[in-house]
Amino acid sequence: MRIPYTGPLPPPLIVPRNANTPTGAVAALTRFLSAPPSPHLLYSNGDPTQTVLLTGAGISVASGLADYRGSAGTYTLNKTYRPIYYSEFIANHEARKRYWARSFLGWTNLHRARPNDAHFAVRDLGVKGLINKVITQNVDSFHSLAHPDLPTVELHGYLRSLVCINCHNHLPRKDFQQSLSVLNPEWAAFLAEMLDAGALDTENPDERRKKGLKTNPDGDVDLPNAPYTTFRYPACPTCLNDPPYLANGSRSTVTVDSDGAWSSASTAGILKPAVIMFGESIAARVKAAAEEAIDSASRILVIGSSLATYSAWRLVKRAQERSMPIGVLNLGGVRGEESFFYGIKADNDGSLGFRCSENTTKVLPLVVRNLEAR
Repeated sequence: MRIPYTGPLPPPLIVPRNANTPTGAVAALTRFLSAPPSPHLLYSNGDPTQTVLLTGAGISVASGLADYRGSAGTYTLNKTYRPIYYSEFIANHEARKRYWARSFLGWTNLHRARPNDAHFAVRDLGVKGLINKVITQNVDSFHSLAHPDLPTVELHGYLRSLVCINCHNHLPRKDFQQSLSVLNPEWAAFLAEMLDAGALDTENPDERRKKGLKTNPDGDVDLPNAPYTTFRYPACPTCLNDPPYLANGSRSTVTVDSDGAWSSASTAGILKPAVIMFGESIAARVKAAAEEAIDSASRILVIGSSLATYSAWRLVKRAQERSMPIGVLNLGGVRGEESFFYGIKADNDGSLGFRCSENTTKVLPLVVRNLEAR
């Protein structure tokens, strides 16, 4: 289940000590990725030459997207922010109106964004045979765009599609965005004005706040005092044409207004983003794929994540229980990091563990360059 951790994060550790500068961090991470298998590994079924990556929002900040807990993250600057929970989205028509209105405003910038140098450095590490799989908490699809040949487990789903909670069919988000524009012409006109004025050209919370907007991760734009209750969204087209049967055996009802907007008289046909919302359970097949990715490698590198969600933290804990060397490249503190690096000897050069608080987009490409020079 995707559950946010709201407690304070510890100050970042530095392992080894000379990883406290960009140059030192690059050298230590290079050694971490190219080191021989740890003699302490408890299981031998993992590939001794491979590292599995676990990435979070921090890797996508350079693409112009907001993160959760960085220095300019939503939880840092907007103390009152509360993401919508799955149970609320499913049960409340007004909550869905608010969610889709805010998502409608934020989708364009998210859709325009592209992978950055860190994503392509991951690709290059895969080409060099050092990384066999990526697990990402991100829903922006940047990993699959940057390295389609390097397998990626999207732990929390993706925003490029929607899924019906009743019939489970998928719908491309770009088609859904067009439907939202047709159903909400005044909102569409307002969005066009904001785009023309450049109000959505940045995901930086401070810059958007100056323009009267609050920006949050995953394409969420909050417009204070906006008439969210006027927003309309379409029904699942599959359920509309063939209403599914409910769990009690009765046939559902799916109705729309004269323009095609979902009606509150309906008992099915609700579309949601194909992401794992907070409070929603991760599919068993996805959990199994993530665990298999951990077990198939001999070390793990966390990039751009504070591990504040249990679904990600437990994977690093699994790696620790297998005595896999752990590396962390993240600006700021990481949940439980003291335990991950406990007992590492002072003379470790990065081979048995790595932790730095440096810029991902600057460090990873330099690591690739270092490895190419060998």
